[in-house]
Amino acid sequence: MWYDLRMKYRIPKEVEIVSSGLRKAGFEAYLVGGCVRDLIIGKEPKDWDITTNATPEQIQGIFTDSFYENDYGTVGVKTGSLDARLAIIEVTPYRTESAYSDKRRPDTVTFGASLLEDLARRDFTINAIALDDAQGHLIDPYEGQKDIKDKLVRAVGNASLRLNEDALRMLRAVRFVAELDFGIDGGTAEAISKNSEHLRHVSRERVRDELVRILNSDKPMNALVLAQQLGILKFISPDLPRGIGVEQNQAHSYNVFEHNLRSLQHAADKGWSLDIRLAALFHDVSKPETRCWSETKKEWSFHGHEVVGSRVTKKALEDLRFPRETIERATKLVRWHMFFSDPEQITLSAVRRMITNVGEEHIWDLLNLRICDRVGTGRPKEQPFRFRKYKAMVEQALRDPISVKMLKTNGEHIMKTFHVNPGPKIGWTLNALLEEILDDSARNTREYLDKRTEELLEMPEDALMNLGEAGKQRREVAEDEEIRQIMEKHHVC
Repeated sequence: MWYDLRMKYRIPKEVEIVSSGLRKAGFEAYLVGGCVRDLIIGKEPKDWDITTNATPEQIQGIFTDSFYENDYGTVGVKTGSLDARLAIIEVTPYRTESAYSDKRRPDTVTFGASLLEDLARRDFTINAIALDDAQGHLIDPYEGQKDIKDKLVRAVGNASLRLNEDALRMLRAVRFVAELDFGIDGGTAEAISKNSEHLRHVSRERVRDELVRILNSDKPMNALVLAQQLGILKFISPDLPRGIGVEQNQAHSYNVFEHNLRSLQHAADKGWSLDIRLAALFHDVSKPETRCWSETKKEWSFHGHEVVGSRVTKKALEDLRFPRETIERATKLVRWHMFFSDPEQITLSAVRRMITNVGEEHIWDLLNLRICDRVGTGRPKEQPFRFRKYKAMVEQALRDPISVKMLKTNGEHIMKTFHVNPGPKIGWTLNALLEEILDDSARNTREYLDKRTEELLEMPEDALMNLGEAGKQRREVAEDEEIRQIMEKHHVC
């Protein structure tokens, strides 16, 4: 048997306590589903499921700190663990299921089946393996271990029957391709293609959840290409396949569809957020409808595709029932992803306007999206000189400038406290104070500055003027040095 007996020693104590508690009460208990699959693969399970011949009421009789709030018999057993993955262990009775007339859920669920009957109702062979953690052996009636070894997603039994029971299983198969870097068995793939229309019956929330897991995986591009080949991508978003075969200009090596997917894949390779991954997937979604041939340049142009694309993205994400905050962030990134289409014309004021448009909290996400966009064209270098220059300018625009505004005092306070009339003495005093706190920031307190202000105001006017001018020059030198360091950091000196 292809199985490492040491596997049982990787099972957390919280899980063992629940399974042994069931057995001590005279019931069977097996780990089942994704946790067993992940143990065999060598991945750390994200959650743990136990199946048993006990009824929900009997399970709750054994574990009083538990809850039961569903139609499938699953009881959540609270363990008290501080680890979120182990705080609740789900225990489900063996069950059989009737027909799925709505293609989403069984019409009826019956408890009291055997372990083998329970495994027979599961979606894929890699999820139809049970582990007896007490004895350290596997129950694998559908050769799920072999499919794991061969890196294949294969339906349990008749593939069309399994997929017709719950149409979301077609999308789950693609998600496993992304998460596990597996392929799909030929018979299962054929059944997905034949039954793809049933995905229309699945709620958009369930589709969204599967899409999120695909996008957050290491291989989202492979999965979405496969989804298109199997005919189910259009049920995720019909806007995505519109880019297939839409050629671009000379700056791009790939058509719009492949460019979007390669941009997404780079975001995944970098481990960037879901917001960036969504924006990368949709950023050029409206190039097909904005494409126009330029006789002057003898190439395609896509004027305004980012504006149209932001509206299309918003509608697509709303259709998938994404949270409002996610929609706003991703849409904003799509809207402004062409922020430096003319990099020779970059100015600091333009950078500041862009930061205002997208928000300080999202400006670095926008820059990362631009990196994805560039890599998605097929260019080997993700950050050329001009892009590094832009990053340096963003950092320069975001930093607090060295100025008298840094002081814990101001002209109004000085005039009111020391009864000084408006005039150049106020500016000289502030610049003289600034020079002192540049030498020692600990002096930047209201108490020290008031004491020092009083001393400065008692000085002859020409002496105060000289101190103030010296402070102003010192500020300019410090400002230039800080900017130089930023440029050096981004290798644009």
